[in-house]
Amino acid sequence: MDKFPISNFSQYISHHLKHFSTYKQIKIIDFSIINIDTIFWSLFCGIFPFFLIFIIYYFSNVKKPNKFQIFLELLFEIVNSNVKSIINKKKNKFIVSLCLTILIWISSMNLLDLIPVDLISNIFFLFSGKYIHQRIVPTTDLNCTLGISLGVLIIILYFNIKNKGFLNFLYELLFFPLGKWLLPFNLLLNIIEFISKTISLGMRLYGNMYAGELIFLLIALLSLTSSFLGCILQIFTGTIWAIFHILIIFLQAFIFMMLTIVYINQSYEFHV
Repeated sequence: MDKFPISNFSQYISHHLKHFSTYKQIKIIDFSIINIDTIFWSLFCGIFPFFLIFIIYYFSNVKKPNKFQIFLELLFEIVNSNVKSIINKKKNKFIVSLCLTILIWISSMNLLDLIPVDLISNIFFLFSGKYIHQRIVPTTDLNCTLGISLGVLIIILYFNIKNKGFLNFLYELLFFPLGKWLLPFNLLLNIIEFISKTISLGMRLYGNMYAGELIFLLIALLSLTSSFLGCILQIFTGTIWAIFHILIIFLQAFIFMMLTIVYINQSYEFHV
């Protein structure tokens, strides 16, 4: 499409809350909407940061560590200490790696929220002559956050079966916490518990990042007034909010990681 015509503020906001999407249909089967921007930027945030980590690791020196190496070691110690303090088990290398991946990946996706809302679209317009708006923050898409939390649910179920055994895990689902005489209610309560953990994990991250993005859009409206005062206010308020939002960006990633550790730790608790 051509450059986006801004006729009013509500149109500007509604336009920027839409994803760069397509429909994928085969005959009668509808595979619904594919948010291309969410897929691309989530993969970008999953590949690029870990590529940098690999480069840092490759050029690392034990005797003379550089600043990036020290930062990564500090980050690893933070994750490792939290895992050990909550999950008091000897073999937790996989859990540490998992939580470190979650922390870095979600933080990387959240950091994209600090990029000006129209910058990427204007770059596309500069090179292609077409205005293709993208929501470059994957965590503002509920599909992304629920997808990550669904992956965490699969890992939780895996640890429950691994640590307790399939029969013992099934026994807990059917007979805990209300006893054998209320078997249907036990199963229902346990299923609701697992589902609520998954939904709350994804919704918490999505809600905070979506609200942050919306505030950035409201601040961007100040420059649309085409006045000098509006531009000054946008720069000032945008800077203040960006500084405060940095805390939210890393805090939400840390909370997601910590809840993952807590949920995995519950798989080590036996009720049989």
